[in-house]
Amino acid sequence: MTSATTISYIFEEWIGTTYPMEYFLLGLMWLFLASIAGVLWVLFYVYLSAFVVLIYEKTLRLKGKYDVICYLILAYLWDIFGRIWHGYELHGIENIPNGPGLVIYYHAAIPLDYMLFIARYFLLKKKICHSVVDRFVFKLPGLKNMLEILQMKPGTKDECLCTLKEGHLMAISPGGMREALFSDENYKMIWGKRKGFAQIALDAKVPIIPVFTQNAREGYRTSGKIGALRKLYESFRMPVLLIYGGWPVKWRTYIGEPIPYDPDITVEDLAKKAKFALQHLIDKHQRKPGCILRALLERFYNPNHAKDV
Repeated sequence: MTSATTISYIFEEWIGTTYPMEYFLLGLMWLFLASIAGVLWVLFYVYLSAFVVLIYEKTLRLKGKYDVICYLILAYLWDIFGRIWHGYELHGIENIPNGPGLVIYYHAAIPLDYMLFIARYFLLKKKICHSVVDRFVFKLPGLKNMLEILQMKPGTKDECLCTLKEGHLMAISPGGMREALFSDENYKMIWGKRKGFAQIALDAKVPIIPVFTQNAREGYRTSGKIGALRKLYESFRMPVLLIYGGWPVKWRTYIGEPIPYDPDITVEDLAKKAKFALQHLIDKHQRKPGCILRALLERFYNPNHAKDV
């Protein structure tokens, strides 16, 4: 037996197949597993956070200050994840007022960048950012108590007004689930005719603060370009799209200048102004179309790098 034949046998035994089609299918399988591994890791981290809350409930019976202690632990967990996996940075923290305000942000496929934002904000300011989230999130098993600790709720208009009038910072993504699923590497904002957030800001007399995370779409992507899946979502409001990725790309969250309260502006004009402000952040800080490889390289080099917090 020649050395070449020996190497061939060793290779076939290592791969586990001798047929080209099996090579191809095996490659596809590994590619698929690699694509969803990051998503599964994030899911594990979410339920790890839920487990931390459960332990606190069983041992300390969360009340008052214990809620803050638990929030602090969760904030550290997510901030460590962000620093290691995405080299997470937060820019423009000085643009967030000390009093109440309404944050609007671009909704990534998985809003992990937003989780890192509220974690870093809490660690820096020792204040909780309340969040309006899709009702679908509350249907996920085992997360209800964690969402309550993180001050995440579906949020009716009255609840939102109450939160703001109590002096809290609150965040909402006007694009919501639709933007998460069907936007892409071009970072198109999908707001439709939504303007309820502008009405809330006017009624509460608070500023609107735009927030955007660079490379948010390069971390995780969806199969939203498949037309049939979008029709299915529009019919049943169920997010049945495949989400894949988990790439350790560079993430930088930018906080834009606040839009001050103006009693003379209309709801429609304020909504347009807020959308323009967020679009300006996207255009300023995001190269389009987004590129996963470029976003990975930015972990090591970025000519426009600024000091982060």
